[in-house]
Amino acid sequence: MSIEHVSDTARWVAVYRAMETDRPDAIFHDPFARRLAGEKGEQIVRGMKRAQGVAWAMIVRTAVMDEIIGEALAQGTDTVLNLAAGLDARPWRMELPPTLRWVDVDFAGILDHKLSVLEGETPKCDYRARRADLTDGDARRAALADATEGSSRTLVITEGLLLYLTPDDVAALGRDLHAAAPIQAWLTDLASPRLLKWMLRSWSKNVNNPDAAFRFAPEEGTGFFEPLGWKEASFRSVGEEAYRLDRDMPGGWIWRLVGRFMSAEKQEEARRMSGVVLLERI
Repeated sequence: MSIEHVSDTARWVAVYRAMETDRPDAIFHDPFARRLAGEKGEQIVRGMKRAQGVAWAMIVRTAVMDEIIGEALAQGTDTVLNLAAGLDARPWRMELPPTLRWVDVDFAGILDHKLSVLEGETPKCDYRARRADLTDGDARRAALADATEGSSRTLVITEGLLLYLTPDDVAALGRDLHAAAPIQAWLTDLASPRLLKWMLRSWSKNVNNPDAAFRFAPEEGTGFFEPLGWKEASFRSVGEEAYRLDRDMPGGWIWRLVGRFMSAEKQEEARRMSGVVLLERI
């Protein structure tokens, strides 16, 4: 099974949310995930080498982002702007203030699919969808201006997006986000160069569209964002969060044992292999 378009990755990750939802001890519930993933999503997970083995990481990412979004709302966020929203169903599945403005931005095809599947379901907040190609600078800036108009505190989410962009594309996005004054926080996930190499070895042959290739994993980590006007507010290691949430990686106990004999520098490198990052405006 191959990835023909970057939107196929949204179906892929939706299967993981469905897998977690099916568990009796689920750490979140997404009752829409399996319908959104469809048969193509199931085929991708069945057909890609090691795809099921990394489900824990995507499940943990979802749960941790849920927590951070809840914290942001408690601190006065009035708008959530989800860029490359894919098949995320948080506006329907999370308990959200009805006055919250939530704006999903993505390609027309994936948004149209999501809204057709969720037709008849009622979002928990003031939900809006905007169709746009986020690599088009003019379209991106127009979407940001429209979404943040009248907002006093906006949280931007780029879950699963940056990995597919070039460093130049990420830099342009970061500058545009900083230019929009209401955007005070930016929630994203970040891979290390070491993890990127593993992903390329494991799955690059399944990707038949260069737009869906894995690209972004900066050597400087969150330091990449500082010249763009953003600094790290928190970094939550996916490995550590997996242990906390009882969704440990296969063989995680071995890595923790080995880690005790590593230098502090190597321990921090391992900790930052993959993380959920909250950036705040400088």
